[in-house]
Amino acid sequence: MFMAALAMTCPTPNVSALLDASRKAAAQAATPGGTTIARYAFSGEGLSGEVVSTVDTASGAFLTVRRAGIVQTAEGFDGRRAWRRDMSGFATPQDGGNKPRLAISEAYRNANLWWRADRGGAQIEQIGCDAVRVTPRGGAPFEAWFDPATHLLNKVRETQSFGAVTETRYLDYRRISGRPIARRIEALASEDPSDREILKLSSLRLGAASRGSTFARPSRQPRDWSLPASGRTTVPFQLLNNHIIAQVRIDGGEPLPFLVDTGGYNVITPSTVSALRLATAGASQASGGGETTSASGYVRIQRLKVGGASMGPETVSTFDFSPPEVEGLALGGMLGVEFLERFVVRIDYGAKTLTFVDPAKFSAADRAAAGMGVPFRFYEHLPQVEGTFDGRPVRLDLDTGSRSDVNLTAPFVERAGLRAAFPSGTTVTEGWGAGGPSRAYVGRAGELTLGHVRIPRPIASLSSARHGAFSDSAYDGNVGGGLLKRFVVTFDYANRMVYLAPLAHPDADASRFDRVGIWLNQVDEGVKIMDVAAGSPAEAAGLKVGDVVTAIDGARVSQRTLSDVRRSLKLLAPGKTVVIDYSRGGVPGRVPVVPRNLISD
Repeated sequence: MFMAALAMTCPTPNVSALLDASRKAAAQAATPGGTTIARYAFSGEGLSGEVVSTVDTASGAFLTVRRAGIVQTAEGFDGRRAWRRDMSGFATPQDGGNKPRLAISEAYRNANLWWRADRGGAQIEQIGCDAVRVTPRGGAPFEAWFDPATHLLNKVRETQSFGAVTETRYLDYRRISGRPIARRIEALASEDPSDREILKLSSLRLGAASRGSTFARPSRQPRDWSLPASGRTTVPFQLLNNHIIAQVRIDGGEPLPFLVDTGGYNVITPSTVSALRLATAGASQASGGGETTSASGYVRIQRLKVGGASMGPETVSTFDFSPPEVEGLALGGMLGVEFLERFVVRIDYGAKTLTFVDPAKFSAADRAAAGMGVPFRFYEHLPQVEGTFDGRPVRLDLDTGSRSDVNLTAPFVERAGLRAAFPSGTTVTEGWGAGGPSRAYVGRAGELTLGHVRIPRPIASLSSARHGAFSDSAYDGNVGGGLLKRFVVTFDYANRMVYLAPLAHPDADASRFDRVGIWLNQVDEGVKIMDVAAGSPAEAAGLKVGDVVTAIDGARVSQRTLSDVRRSLKLLAPGKTVVIDYSRGGVPGRVPVVPRNLISD
């Protein structure tokens, strides 16, 4: 009935008519062979500069280079493999998540394969008089709208990495060398007006077909890093809230505590920017595990140093990704992928040490001693491994910036019916980051595997997010510090391998869960209850959001770190009453609390 009504009301009543009209509007019988090099004036994220787009018009292979002041990046697709070059100049293959499929779909549009008689092998359905949903063979689905008067492409809507939906509009068409070209392109991410990018065409050159090497990942990486003559350096770290905190120097300044995050980028906080008197450029939005965003910009630094390992000069992001009340200390920044990818990185959770090794000096003996090897792919900046979760195949990102054992994305949870599989779980706030609070349903799984490494009884956080990273269907979840701290973990970024060596004596709270049911953040008077789990011992005792805990069983909270207080709630003996002192609106109180397992132990 729908298609019959569509045929009666639409001037282009079916897919073939719509796409043939588009081809005729472009006055092209088929996509010509050759190369286009388009230069655009760029503005977005508070930056301005130039974008150069080189496209093979027959295959759709592409190279896009963005230069906007201190921010310079690139991405490409040679017809077989997608890749990206980050702000530090390091180029990585993009084989994880939906990156290969997104590249195939972009190439499909670049080559206008929908104009071919076989539509380039894509599945195409009409979703309106002038709109279609296209799924190229091997590609990611996208929606395309065509102008009803000109039949030229007007808009593309596509889900990008980590759940971000981008809407791209093609405006101000003019004929150049006989073909209609959009002279203005606007891209809007997740319907956020502050995250709009605008490209204005400044020149277009048509040439002969380019060699495949034009679009291939650069083979040379920047040599902007250094190590001692031995080719390695080892530094201590603190493990707070399952986070690795190491001392880092910026431009020769005093050492500052940095979060070491395989799931993040190099970041310095606004307070560090101010203390070092650095000039900030740009303004955009940054997201994390939660569903909201925070303001972000960029700064240029000369040197970033950890022990004897250093790199620079480089551009880094700046934003307040972790307020002091969340971690219990003021962080100076984040040590992320741009630094880590230059080395082999050994994280010894038992000895609390980080070792950075020259990749050329990571020997066969080193590899043999590192434990079981698991190959990984890059999903943007994250190392992504394959494994199983209670027998179900999964793709999981390794993220030392996560406190949890394993966080599973909402699409995977729904697809696998996991809520029904964990009837004895509980819903809690189980994290706090750049995106704000993260709530999840938490239960105890049977077994997780990473490659051939088996991990029994992990704690699983089942997301129900509709926005943010955990709404992404292109991967199944994150493995965090709560699970990784059972191992010595070695990342060989150059060869895309991670090695896992089990610790004989991991931390006592490894894979333990809070037995009281509260989320705590730091305040001047002690630690403040930010959330109370429904049906928990804390709720039964009458504790409320906003209460400030001052002592637990007589031990003053002010004499302990926030990490120690959170850890202690996991180690309480089930059934053994503890006394919690607190302040509510300035009035002191005291309640007995009977800890119990909120999930199976």
